[in-house]
Amino acid sequence: MTSNDATNQASLSATDGADLKARVTGPVFMPDDTHYAAECATFNLMTPVRPAVAVGATSAADVQAAVQFAAERRMPVAVLTTGHQVARDAEGAVLINMSRLNAVHIDPTRNLARVEGGARWRQVLDEADRYGLAGISGTAPTVGVVGYHLGGGASPILGRAYGYAADHVQAIEIVTADGELRRVTADSEPDLFWALRGGKGNFGVVTALEFTLFPVKSFYGGGLFFAGEHAAAILHTWRDWVVGLPTQMSSSLAFLRMPPMPGVPEPLQGKFVMHVRFSSLGPQEEAERLLAPVRAIAPTVLDTITELPYREAGSMFTDPPAPVPWVERSTALREFPAEAADALLAELGPESGTHLSLVELRALGGALDRPRALPNSVPGRGARWQLFGSGGGRPDLAPKFAEELNALIGSVAPWAQDEIMPNLLSSRQGTTPEEMRAIYGSERYERLAAIKRRYDPGNLFRMNHNITPA
Repeated sequence: MTSNDATNQASLSATDGADLKARVTGPVFMPDDTHYAAECATFNLMTPVRPAVAVGATSAADVQAAVQFAAERRMPVAVLTTGHQVARDAEGAVLINMSRLNAVHIDPTRNLARVEGGARWRQVLDEADRYGLAGISGTAPTVGVVGYHLGGGASPILGRAYGYAADHVQAIEIVTADGELRRVTADSEPDLFWALRGGKGNFGVVTALEFTLFPVKSFYGGGLFFAGEHAAAILHTWRDWVVGLPTQMSSSLAFLRMPPMPGVPEPLQGKFVMHVRFSSLGPQEEAERLLAPVRAIAPTVLDTITELPYREAGSMFTDPPAPVPWVERSTALREFPAEAADALLAELGPESGTHLSLVELRALGGALDRPRALPNSVPGRGARWQLFGSGGGRPDLAPKFAEELNALIGSVAPWAQDEIMPNLLSSRQGTTPEEMRAIYGSERYERLAAIKRRYDPGNLFRMNHNITPA
């Protein structure tokens, strides 16, 4: 397959469209159709997709038909659930929108969740809560459950105690490039099972996922907001403090520049603040004792730390509840010495003039560090820190955001590592095979590429952070 195949198939004839519509039960939209834009809508408005055709899958059979249709015409396949992470614009592709295929079932006798390919975390959080259970979820309940697991899934609350979400996947049902629907487990197809848990969407379209839940009903946590003028004292104190936390506690520190708009708490509107995010799965008394050194740094502008139901875990963070435009970058750090903290302050401190609205430094470690009894392909295990930055809300400032994000990542380059969890990759990262090899590590990448050759030799699934067939 040549790189020009997608361009050559940028448009479909009316006959092709009619053929596809006859094969699937769900809706099919061509670029000129009224509902095409809505079907292709992404959560990040800076990463639109423009496929040759969009299919709204309503069953695994619809997914099979769409994949077979694409394979016959040598068209790439793109998959969309929420559009939080979009790596390519899907030009010339058959886009499969999974959002209608979104059932969630909880089996409390086995602490197991079974979700369809389009389920979102909000559904799982609510259903699991009924049984006092929780999945290893991220910061935003609007994120798709499947993509989150396939890309690693480092929970800011449960990760240090239980590891990556991908570590707890039990079974995956997937349509591969040959149009076959497979149920993949550690016993049935161990190589593919290894690759899927970390390889993102490179091996097919996942129609269902089964994963372990944990007996977590609530936690003690929230945020401490400090005025930005205390940034240096807070960053340096937090950096030393956080490495001593037990694994049932987690914390991150965010540089926030809040907009002056409704929905933002009044004390934070239009302000630059430092946000210490903290959670504990242990007793409140122990958490408060360990928090005391952070509380003592400076007066808080706002304190939201309290007992929270796990289903409301997303309230700790500042993820947008509705689609917005943003530009992002991230990196993983081996270490974060005082020199690295000073480098961050130069880019983000009160006098920096930065336009970036959010930069978060998260302490990792604990179970995220440890190898699993059943290995998977998630790279970056062993990184001690995770840095994420974004600028949003102003498409006209996208070039400025990109420039400042490059400078931010460059400022901590001496302490960074190449391997990074795939869920953290932006559309500007992992754009070449060489970059992907560095992100996964050479040995892991070679194994992934060999498995890719076996299951997708034509690289049908390439509208992503692509692993090319060996």
